Amino acid sequence: MMAERTPVAGGIYDTSPLLQYCNDDNLSGTSGMEVDDRISYLEQRLQLQEDEMQVLKAALADVLRRLSACEDQGAVLQKKGSSKVYQLLKGLPTRPCMTNGIVPPKRTGFATSPSSPKKEMAPYSCRSLRRCSSPERLSSVKRESFADQRSRTTSSSSSGSGKRDGKPKDAIFNAEDGFVKMFLRGRPVSMHVPDSLVASYSLEAKAELPHQKLKLDWVYGYRGRDCRSNLYLLPTGEIVYFIASVVVLYNKEEQHQRHYLGHNDDIKCLAVHPDMVTIATGQVAGTTQDGKPLPPHVRVWDSVSLNTLHVLGLGAFDRAVTCVGFSKTNGGGHLCAVDDSNDHILSVWDWQKEQKLSDVKCSTDSVLSATFHPTEPNLVLTCGKSNVYFWTLEGGVLSKRQGIFEKHEKPKYVLCVAFTENGDVLTGDSSGNLYVWGKGGNRITHAIQGAHEGGIFGLCVLKNGTIVSGGGKDRKMILWDRDYQKGQVNEIPEAFGPVRTITEGKGENVYIGTTRNSVLQGSLAGGFTLLVQGHTEELWGLAAHPSMDQFLTCGQDKQVHLWSAATHQPIWSKAIEDAARTAGFHPNGSVVAVGTLTARWMVLDTETRDLVTMHTDGNEQLSVTSFSPDGNYLAIGSHDNYVYIYAVTEDGRKYSRVGRCSGHSSFITHLDWASDSSCFVTNSGDYEILYWDPSNCKQITSAESVRNLDWATATCVLGFNVFGVWPLGADGTDINAICRSNDAKLLASADDFGKVHLFSYPCSHPRAPSHKYGGHSSHVTNVAFLHDNSALLSTGGKDNSVLQWRVM
Repeated sequence: MMAERTPVAGGIYDTSPLLQYCNDDNLSGTSGMEVDDRISYLEQRLQLQEDEMQVLKAALADVLRRLSACEDQGAVLQKKGSSKVYQLLKGLPTRPCMTNGIVPPKRTGFATSPSSPKKEMAPYSCRSLRRCSSPERLSSVKRESFADQRSRTTSSSSSGSGKRDGKPKDAIFNAEDGFVKMFLRGRPVSMHVPDSLVASYSLEAKAELPHQKLKLDWVYGYRGRDCRSNLYLLPTGEIVYFIASVVVLYNKEEQHQRHYLGHNDDIKCLAVHPDMVTIATGQVAGTTQDGKPLPPHVRVWDSVSLNTLHVLGLGAFDRAVTCVGFSKTNGGGHLCAVDDSNDHILSVWDWQKEQKLSDVKCSTDSVLSATFHPTEPNLVLTCGKSNVYFWTLEGGVLSKRQGIFEKHEKPKYVLCVAFTENGDVLTGDSSGNLYVWGKGGNRITHAIQGAHEGGIFGLCVLKNGTIVSGGGKDRKMILWDRDYQKGQVNEIPEAFGPVRTITEGKGENVYIGTTRNSVLQGSLAGGFTLLVQGHTEELWGLAAHPSMDQFLTCGQDKQVHLWSAATHQPIWSKAIEDAARTAGFHPNGSVVAVGTLTARWMVLDTETRDLVTMHTDGNEQLSVTSFSPDGNYLAIGSHDNYVYIYAVTEDGRKYSRVGRCSGHSSFITHLDWASDSSCFVTNSGDYEILYWDPSNCKQITSAESVRNLDWATATCVLGFNVFGVWPLGADGTDINAICRSNDAKLLASADDFGKVHLFSYPCSHPRAPSHKYGGHSSHVTNVAFLHDNSALLSTGGKDNSVLQWRVM
């Protein structure tokens, strides 16, 4: 961190601490700036901060002025009557198509086929335009503009139609029969009210926000599968990387994470300024829950305070910002970026002024890296499919020289770029060749053919001038001396995948990010150990241990991980044969049941990870695996519309099939057991709520038999005690999962818009207020409280992340 500055007369800072800082070999070597440049740079930043204060004051004054004008305009509109109002309404977004006043159900996330009209497919995030390009989805994300116009009145009438004057109701309470009827996209869902609450219950009562809040405590995972150059070591001893919409600053020695949460969708690139404090990150485009666009942009922020300094390119980038890099000279005042448009526009910015200096069409093919030369201030290098380009910025214009391969093999992809001590350019390509391009030129001066078997995914020039290269297919780490002679070789274990990026650590240590979303630490001489582990494909399975600070995750990458919530490290990992979807612990915690997409389910020993048993039920994916509270039954919910029941003996070691529960007309989504294990309740894809007797697999049709039951868990998204989690205008796919805390005070929900919500429990009034938390960039697929309610866990589907939230 920078030395503290002491103000003196005249407003100029005493530079003696600064000189001491700059004379430090390590830090000055890292920054590459002269003392005078740094002093000038700091003075510029001070002036910019003063300018920003003036801008903020002016912006605040403008907001107040606009508010005052809106109030005046509102008063005028009331006097003028409906003609002016009609003109304003014409400018509102077009409503979705209606049939008899009811908005048709959302189709995205549920695909239909002739053979199986009601089976679920993996839902996509509706927060990104690139993930919701279908007309059905685009109209569905606009639903809030129409929903806000829907009737907000509720009724205590016993009528079950749910309509008045042709408008959909929010909810209806029938006191005589003791039920509440809510509506999802116009479809009625009836829920039994306990006898003790019927007399006092009112839909008009206001629910309260929970007293507790959540704070992001730990992020599991790293995005290496499709991102490059996104792992760095800061002078604070923290490594910085990202996953989903969170940038993680992880201090291994202190086992502590900090998080930058300024982004609202997938982060795709990261760069560290020469001062080793300022960081730039770029994100993709997306949409909000109400359909408003979220443009791709670059955020420049302070890694010490985690404050956002500048936001660049709102409206200037297309689809996503995929590459970003600071200049190494001129105080690091320039920043280059490449977007994901068809022409992959390369732009150069004065980031402190938030001003674009130049842009140019870079390539119609993919661009994998963009970086400034370390000693030439106006030279930018880009590489990608079959090319290396040397860009020179002169007079606000970027001019291009293409790298000439001459007699050397032209690769399909140039995958990575690095720079030697003397300014030569190093490139690694998909053919495993390492090429050296002489400083200032665009021709190859030295070549190492076949340096790796397969592509070279990462290059890192160490402080002593040696070079480390990381391979894709061969997963090898190779050390090269200054004369490009091969030295030590080490191979990364197959379980962690090929090398994606390499960065230098302290001493001989290096950090490695891999394509299987892991981060390793170690040396070529001593080998590498796991630092960060993550899933690599869509993630749905989550289960908290019933009595220990442990939880289990499983996903479509065919990996099962048992984690320690205290150490934040995997206790064990196991590869299975099928993509996994769901998991549930036995009440004694000795075994866990895992359900897969192939209709197979297995029971694993939580101590040894050994397979206890394996069975197959039906021929479609399993969505629920849940043990009864007494441990005597296991219920398996399937997409074939059945629930399979097994009797469990010998503390979860032996299973015998009781039968299957038949009655749902759509796939099973959620399941909860009564506290005494006498029955269980299920939800299905068509919003049904059914009750079952596990001893004979018969449906319980008597409302009086179930309305007063105490439930061991609350994971069903449809029910009287939880229906307040549904926002107005929602459909049945907007809430993917809910979970009640074990002390029955809190209720958490995972929605389709990347948000985790925290409600008070019970949540039995329409549109209950909640605390809302971002961090995921995809649909949030599951939530679970730890056994002692100290933390909440959430999983992101497409973003592959697991977030651990501390309950404050």
